[in-house]
Amino acid sequence: MPSQLLRLSPPRLRTIVLALGMLAGAGAQAQSLKELYDAARGYDASYLAARALAESAEYKAAQAEALRRPSVGLAGSAFHNEIDPVTGSTFGGNTQKVELSAKHPLFNRANSATIDQAYRSLEIAKADLEVAEQDLIVRVAQQYFDVLAAQDALATARANRTGISEQLASAKRNFEVGTATITDTREAQARFDIASAQEIAAENDLRTKRIALDQLVGRPGVQPKPLAVPVALPSVGTNDPDEWVLRADAQHPQVRKARLGYDIAKLETEKARAGNLPTVDLVGSVANTHANGRAATLAGNNGRSGSASIGLQLNYTLYAGNSIQNRIKETTVLEEKSRNDLENARRSVAQATRQAFFGVQSLQAQAKALEAAESSSKLALEATQLGYRVGVRVNLDVLNAQTQLFTTQRDLSKARYDTIVNSLKLRQAAGQLNPSDVQNVDTLLAR
Repeated sequence: MPSQLLRLSPPRLRTIVLALGMLAGAGAQAQSLKELYDAARGYDASYLAARALAESAEYKAAQAEALRRPSVGLAGSAFHNEIDPVTGSTFGGNTQKVELSAKHPLFNRANSATIDQAYRSLEIAKADLEVAEQDLIVRVAQQYFDVLAAQDALATARANRTGISEQLASAKRNFEVGTATITDTREAQARFDIASAQEIAAENDLRTKRIALDQLVGRPGVQPKPLAVPVALPSVGTNDPDEWVLRADAQHPQVRKARLGYDIAKLETEKARAGNLPTVDLVGSVANTHANGRAATLAGNNGRSGSASIGLQLNYTLYAGNSIQNRIKETTVLEEKSRNDLENARRSVAQATRQAFFGVQSLQAQAKALEAAESSSKLALEATQLGYRVGVRVNLDVLNAQTQLFTTQRDLSKARYDTIVNSLKLRQAAGQLNPSDVQNVDTLLAR
C-alpha cells in the first residue's frame, strides 16, 4: 500500500490524505448509543415530565399517611360583651379564649383504604416512569440506527452513481469507435440520471435523520458509531415465544399498572362499604378563658377560667338516603371493569410480545439471506462485467447487475439495524428493557 500511494500524483495523494483525515476525525468524535441515551435522559421533555410526575407521586402518598396520624389545632377568640341583667343596669366586658384541641383516629376503615390506594398509585407512577424510560431507549436506538442506515443508503447511492457513470463513459467510448449502439449510451444515461436523483434523495434523508437525532439528545452534529466488522447481531435467547409471554405477564409495567388499578378498584369498594361502619377517634382539648370588665368581677376568679377534656368520639351513620348502598353497587361494577381492563392488558401485551418475537426472527433470517445475496451479487457483477468486455453481455446487463448489488447492500445494512432495534423492542414488549441493554448494544459498535 505505501508503494502504491507513492506512485499517485500529488493532487490525488493530497485528496486521499484529506479524506482519511476527515474519516479519522469523524471516528474520534463519534458517540456511542449509551452516551447519547444518557444525554437524552437529561434533555428529552417527555421523559423528564414522566420523571417529575413519578417524584410528585411520592409526596402524594405521604399526604395520605396524615389520615392515620393525630391532628392538633389551636383556636382563639375575643369578644366584647354587653350584659343587661334583670336589674336593668347595663355594663360591658371583654372575653378572650384560647383552646388547644387534638384528635387521633383509632378506627376508620375508609381512611385505611385510602392510604392503601395512595401507595398503589405510587407504584403506578413508578410503572409509568419505567414505560417512559423504555420508550426513550427505543426512540434513541431507532434514531441512532436510522442515521447509520441513511449514511449507508447514501454511500451505496453514491457508489451506484459512480459505477453507472463509469459504465456511461464506457458506452460513449464504444459508440464512438462503433462497437456499440446509441441505445447503450441512452440506457446508461437514463440510469445515471435516476442514480443522481436517488443520491439527492438519500442526502436529504440523512440530513433529516440527523436533525431528528440531534433534537432528541439535545446535541448538534451528533455522529453515531458504526457497527463493528464483522457484524454480530444479537440473539433473542430462547426460541420459544411462550417464555417471553410468561415474562411479559409477570414483569411488563402495563400489566402491573392494570393489576394495581384492579387493586385500587377493590379498595374503592371497601371504602364504600366502610360507610356502614362506625369511626372511633380519641379527642381532647385544653381551653383558657380570660374576662375583664364588670362581668369578670361578678363572675369571680379574677375573670380567669380553664377547662380540659379527653374522651372517645364515636360516629355512626344510621341513614343516608341509600347513598351508601348505591355507592357500593357503583364501585362493584367499576371493580368488574378494572378486572376486564387487566385481562385486556395481559392479552395485548402477550400479542405484542409474540409479534415482536417473530419480527426479530424474521429480520435475522432476512439479514442472513441478504448476506448470501450480497456475495452472489458481487460474483454476478464480476461475471457480467467480464461478459461485457468479451462481447457476450450488453451494457444493460452490467447496469442491472450493479443496481442489484448496491440495492442488496443497502437492504442488508438496514436489515441489520432493524434487527438490533427490534431486539430492543422485543425486550420492551416483554417488559424487560433496561439501561443495561443499551450497554449490550454498544458492544456491537466499532471502538
